[in-house]
Amino acid sequence: MSKLGISIYPNHSQVEEDKQYIKLANQYGFDRIFTCLLSMEGNSEEIIANFKETIQFAKKLGMEVICDINPRVFSELNISYHELSFFHELGVDGIRLDLGFTGNEEALMTFNPFHLNIEINMSNATNYLDNIMSYRPNQKRLIGCHNFYPHRYSGLSYDFFLKCSKKFKQYGLRTAAFVSSQAASFGPWPIMEGLPTLEMHRTLPIDVQAKHLYATNLIDDVIISNAYASEAELKQLSSIDKEKLVFTVDVEQSTTELERQILFTEPHFYRGDVSEYMIRSTQSRVKFKGESFPVHHTRDIKRGDIIIENDLYKQYAGELQIALKDMENSGKTNVVGKIREEEQFLIDYLQPWDKFGFKENRK
Repeated sequence: MSKLGISIYPNHSQVEEDKQYIKLANQYGFDRIFTCLLSMEGNSEEIIANFKETIQFAKKLGMEVICDINPRVFSELNISYHELSFFHELGVDGIRLDLGFTGNEEALMTFNPFHLNIEINMSNATNYLDNIMSYRPNQKRLIGCHNFYPHRYSGLSYDFFLKCSKKFKQYGLRTAAFVSSQAASFGPWPIMEGLPTLEMHRTLPIDVQAKHLYATNLIDDVIISNAYASEAELKQLSSIDKEKLVFTVDVEQSTTELERQILFTEPHFYRGDVSEYMIRSTQSRVKFKGESFPVHHTRDIKRGDIIIENDLYKQYAGELQIALKDMENSGKTNVVGKIREEEQFLIDYLQPWDKFGFKENRK
């Protein structure tokens, strides 16, 4: 089951502000927290106390907490990788290994007596995961999560992201990746020019980033990496349909009530006999056979347009299509809306027989 997550950085924030953010996110269905223990600069006892207080608050709300660590933190706190009671006492559900080991250590850690999840870094295309699997880990306790990248142009390329993610899915492991809030102001490091996993996501609206990750069918959990996301962004992510692509559409003023009904309340699937020009959803022409589809807004068709055939197209009247290419309009086709520009690239993720939907862009 996929989860929505937020990130908190107690080294750079106040406990009460973190609690307010956690409570708000939880109200919108967020059930996972990423936090970071990569630095113990300052009063380590105070830092640990703040971590515990915040984590306990999140746990009372039923949220899963994963803590990012590296070898330096183990050294500073005199913790052994073979004895994880410190993290159990901290209250977290798992630890993310920012840097890995030989494979045997990770496998052994998945058998810890506290049932902590061991999350490993997905943003590499080496044989690291294969090596861990060769040591027979407890796969119920092994999960993966990509990195995030505060430096502009340093995020993962899409092809590399696919290569890395497919390795984890081949083993059936739970996966996660980060999206970047456009409203947040800080992360774990001083520099932050957005904080996505994928570079192509850096300036996209947060809901488009998440839709893209879900559309790959490679990512289970989507986590907002920077803090604090706005309430509007939390609401946007909470309303995403994780099971199918739902496109946000700007509707033409001339669109009729029946056409709006077809757009927003009728089920749609990609007809199996594929055209290079359009994605056809044909059931509406069957259901509404005999209804009138008056001619209106018959400009030439552009990629991303949502079109419904009008009365001049006879037996095709009422059929809905998504334009894949620019086309000349014979006058028999009503342009009823357009998928918003930022997510038109998601059209290419639809495959024959996929289900999809639309929602109106409320600007």
